[in-house]
Amino acid sequence: MTADKATEPAPDEAGDAAIEWFVRQREGRLSAGETAAFEAWRAEPANAAAFDEVLHMYGHLAGMSPARRMRPAPRAARGMRAAALAFAAAAAVAVFASYDEIALRLEADHITGVGEKRLVTLDDGSHALLDSRSAIALRYSAGERRLRLLSGEAWFDVAPDASRPFVVEAGDGRVTALGTAFDVALERGGARVTVTEHRVGVASGGKTTIVEEGQQTTFERDAPAHAPMSVDIDIATAWRRGKLIVNRQPLGDVLAALGRYHRGYIYCVDRAICARRISGVFGAEEDALQSLAEIEASLGLRAIHVTSYLILLY
Repeated sequence: MTADKATEPAPDEAGDAAIEWFVRQREGRLSAGETAAFEAWRAEPANAAAFDEVLHMYGHLAGMSPARRMRPAPRAARGMRAAALAFAAAAAVAVFASYDEIALRLEADHITGVGEKRLVTLDDGSHALLDSRSAIALRYSAGERRLRLLSGEAWFDVAPDASRPFVVEAGDGRVTALGTAFDVALERGGARVTVTEHRVGVASGGKTTIVEEGQQTTFERDAPAHAPMSVDIDIATAWRRGKLIVNRQPLGDVLAALGRYHRGYIYCVDRAICARRISGVFGAEEDALQSLAEIEASLGLRAIHVTSYLILLY
């Protein structure tokens, strides 16, 4: 995945052990000694609750109880083990993300839900079009029109006012309009900026980069923006028409974009999976899960739908 594992909340010990026991049972019948060890471990109420939770979450896939077990094919077993070991971290990420969403709603002045777009007319006559699961906070003052992109992606059509600069904070950078319309998207600790009219100044890592109409740049935390590159504006802003068009983009970035149209989380079991590059045209607004199925087929991947809220891709 693109995220650093060190930032993921660690699972609890009972949950880890429960997943290990679950995988061992799925891979084959336990010996008498292993069965005794399992029953002794499960005698602890906390362990029993953790194991029951794993059975509940995986029940639609496993169809098992301690007395009824099936041996999967070796390849499936490896996939199940990898997915199971990733489950605790993924579940923890989902729990923490739910708290983040509450905090986001408290901070945001304008926010969109899953599958929702919203065109907002700001106090100065500027417009902001918010993509699905996106949010902005307004910090207007007498001398400056400052906004912060808190989540997702937004396109800004700026009303002229030379006395009050229009500035969008995103990640650790700032995008200043120079009589313009532009798109900003958060990604991987930084942001992507696409200019659809005129130009902007992108300040990041102690340096300001001018991005002209028809160009795009990206920046990471504490780093200067990359050199602007010419892009097809219609493709770069296809989300405004309910489409996601990608050309050799890392799968992790594509999943993050699709994730804004899915009420839940799509989690890569292995970093290498999300590093793979993919091209295609996806109807994100129509059915994000159908687009995910197309990606699975094209890359030879499989998805475990732990619940409708959490999908593990391996």
